[in-house]
Amino acid sequence: MVQGIAAVVREPGGDWVMEEMEVEAPRADEVLVRNVASGICHTDVAVRNQDVKLPLSMVLGHEGSGIVEAVGSAVTQVKVGDHVVLSGDSCGHCRPCHEGLPSYCDDFVQRNLSGERMDGTSPLSQNGVALPGRFNGQSSFATYSLVPVRTAIKIEKELPLELMGPLGCGLTTGVGTVINALKPPAGSSIAVFGVGTVGLSAIMGARLCGCACIIAVDVKPARLDMALELGATHCIDASNTNVVKEIHTITKRGADFSVECSGVPIAVRNAVDCLARPGWSAQVGATPGGIEIPFSMDHMGFGRGIKGVVLGDAATQTFVPYLAGLYKDGRLPYDKFVKYYDFDDINQAVHDSAVTGEVIKPILKMP
Repeated sequence: MVQGIAAVVREPGGDWVMEEMEVEAPRADEVLVRNVASGICHTDVAVRNQDVKLPLSMVLGHEGSGIVEAVGSAVTQVKVGDHVVLSGDSCGHCRPCHEGLPSYCDDFVQRNLSGERMDGTSPLSQNGVALPGRFNGQSSFATYSLVPVRTAIKIEKELPLELMGPLGCGLTTGVGTVINALKPPAGSSIAVFGVGTVGLSAIMGARLCGCACIIAVDVKPARLDMALELGATHCIDASNTNVVKEIHTITKRGADFSVECSGVPIAVRNAVDCLARPGWSAQVGATPGGIEIPFSMDHMGFGRGIKGVVLGDAATQTFVPYLAGLYKDGRLPYDKFVKYYDFDDINQAVHDSAVTGEVIKPILKMP
């Protein structure tokens, strides 16, 4: 057992508080990781605010990166000293896992959203009392994470480890949704609604695919400027424009594809209404619980469709190293929209990203 520090949120909308914790020794199929950094994702804030209703208290965080400190007796994929990015957990045995879609694992909810192992235990505790510490397989708002081996993804040691954590969620979700789920052919058009981390990643994915027309939609001018820098060909300020009409004007026929990353209901509807025929929209943003959105079946009936996408339909064990290679080659410059914070400043980092929106991707650096 090792001693560590975790940022714990205990009530809806409350602050994260630094608390001491104990971390168990690895079981046979587990890996102990000393976290170097962790990105903050919108989903972490949504759970804190209970827009996504998961049990509190819980150690959140799911964009961890760190160094392997110990491995269980059955672990062969990584060894002590390896640099790893942490991503979601999966069983590795069910049909979706065998088809390279671990984010649709039959055990996804228990493994990633309960805060517990499959047997109902947690790897974290405080004075003998369990502290839920298995969020998205990792609970990386902590100095140590004890994770299932499928969560730990080895990367090259020469990469900047403190920057790599967002590859495990935000970058995989955005780039993967375009490359894996939509598969736009070169020369096609795509509209991206909401250009935070996931949306900007989708824009970089669209550029990698050779999309000729890449339209960024948001209400924050600074984020639209960043979208242009990363490959968007057009930007639309949704606060003062008829977005669907403007997309049809730009493309002459509607967008061949769209990605909705904001979770705002009107944006979900616009992402479908802007489509050409045929056309496909990927729904990625987390809408508030219980939301129902009407669609015109006259519109949908002409070869248009919408599909929900989780973690970019990616086989993370191979996709995360692929993204790391793209970053290394200069083709995925997401460091342009990152800002680092000390771990103790987690509440300021959340405020700057989720409240004011002045920071796109905050990353916490562990002491």
